[in-house]
Amino acid sequence: MPDPTPTRDPSTLRSARWWAPDDQRSFGHRSRLKQMGFNTEDFQAKPTIGILNTWSEVNNCHTHFRDRAEEVKRGVWQAGGFPLEIPVMSLSESFMKPTSMYYRNLLALEVEETLKCYPIDGAVLMGGCDKTVPALIMGATSANIPSIFLPAGPMLKGCWRGETLGSGTDMWKYWAERQAGNLCEDSWSELEDGIARSPGHCMTMGTASTMTAIAEVLGLCLPGSTSIPAVHSTHARMASQCGRQIVELAWDKVRPRDLLTEDAFHNAIVTDMALGGSTNAIIHLIAMAGRAGVSLTLDQFDEISQQVQVIANIRPCGEHVMEDFYDAGGILGLLSQVKEHLRLDAPTVSGKTLGENLEGAEVFDEDVIRPLSRPVGKAGGTFVLRGNLAPDGAVIKPTAAEERLLSHRGPAVVFSDYADLKDRIHDESLGLTADHVIVLQNAGPIGAPGIPEWGMLPIPDYLLKQGVRDMLRISDARMSGTSYGACVLHVAPESAIGGPLALVQDGDFIEVSVAERKLHLDVSDEVLEERRSQWKPRPKRFQRGYGRLYADEITQAPEGCDFRFLHQGEDDDEPDIF
Repeated sequence: MPDPTPTRDPSTLRSARWWAPDDQRSFGHRSRLKQMGFNTEDFQAKPTIGILNTWSEVNNCHTHFRDRAEEVKRGVWQAGGFPLEIPVMSLSESFMKPTSMYYRNLLALEVEETLKCYPIDGAVLMGGCDKTVPALIMGATSANIPSIFLPAGPMLKGCWRGETLGSGTDMWKYWAERQAGNLCEDSWSELEDGIARSPGHCMTMGTASTMTAIAEVLGLCLPGSTSIPAVHSTHARMASQCGRQIVELAWDKVRPRDLLTEDAFHNAIVTDMALGGSTNAIIHLIAMAGRAGVSLTLDQFDEISQQVQVIANIRPCGEHVMEDFYDAGGILGLLSQVKEHLRLDAPTVSGKTLGENLEGAEVFDEDVIRPLSRPVGKAGGTFVLRGNLAPDGAVIKPTAAEERLLSHRGPAVVFSDYADLKDRIHDESLGLTADHVIVLQNAGPIGAPGIPEWGMLPIPDYLLKQGVRDMLRISDARMSGTSYGACVLHVAPESAIGGPLALVQDGDFIEVSVAERKLHLDVSDEVLEERRSQWKPRPKRFQRGYGRLYADEITQAPEGCDFRFLHQGEDDDEPDIF
């Protein structure tokens, strides 16, 4: 960490290059600020704080960010800084097609360039919706300008006929019941009205709740901030505190790469496993670590999964929702239960270590945040599988699957892409049984494109009517963190580039053993080689624009699905373009 008591010389501020000189260029900069109604004393000799706001009217998770941005500004002014709100791309999990993941790296690039090109000494990163969190952090890490993350917070719990609803998780649950003929249209409409009742991201342990918790454990958030519900008054007060704290970080030159150490990422993986977090966290953490110059592998995730049990009793792995988690002690309470697995000397934006942030943390409801002696799951939330079907790895969330499917062998039924799946999955002539293995190809980073959340493959409705609620499903896609089921995901290499998944045919037997970390296609090497000689890639989908850039530069899931050209070392110091 930098010297905790540096000299606060305004000439050392990055923004001073814009505001301070007595020359024509700075005259123009200052006069344009005054055009907006600011006085010299508003900005001169003060840290300029960029508030990167991902609010938009197509992002339901961030509908309260207009208010929060004003509360951040209040904190910045109180601490003697100069706040400037800057909109950046809003990644809406609900509405973006083909998937918000397709645009994660675009937002990361926008954030990096925004921080570099403007007179910003420190940044408040406002996010919460799934891919927004890693994108903001990736961009800020590459720019390496002092930053603090302001989490959107979870929405309030849903309700239907006296039953608590969890967004995402209960949508999947009740959709299966509707397909099975157990839920009428009126009830379905009532569920639609009651499942998401306030601003904020999903209140289950989906990707949003997982990634904001991880952001805090990485040291980028105020202690305890990621558990606060979006509409809680504490959330508004936290926003102002973010504004005050970023001014301190800007003066002290505390940059993201000072915090994002190997120890910080170790702590993040421990937290992910204890939370029973989203499988998406693996891809995002690998990408975020890459921006910080830290190498993470799938093996590290699997090793920690065997040491740290799931203790957050939160849907989809458990029973409760994030509002309950907050009341039970929140992320600090959970971390206090797994302290023995954490590297407590890791620094944070609070100016204290992670261990110091945990002093006094308690758990107030041991059914929501379990002790290690009574976990929700016997191991961590995500396991890594390997074998001839996934030589570079695949992942599964065993706590979200029916136990009978954690060791399973069955015949494959193969769908060549998502359109094929939608067309044929409910066709009774396929004759699927609960023992079949549903395989989806061409759903990975290049194949889909964007490795969408298609991995919770639908179960045929005729099997749902027979009472089947889980089947073994394998794809190179992702799945929502709110989803559940025996879904093997992120199979790598993906089928679109000729990975073994592309060679699977109907009737091939596939064996999965989660205990043995095994994913095996029971087809001889000779037969697979013959099939490979016949395989041809699909024509390139994009010839120009972002699609072409994406296809040319995207890495595979075990590498974080980041762009290759963003991992080619660090830029030199900012050029003198003034």
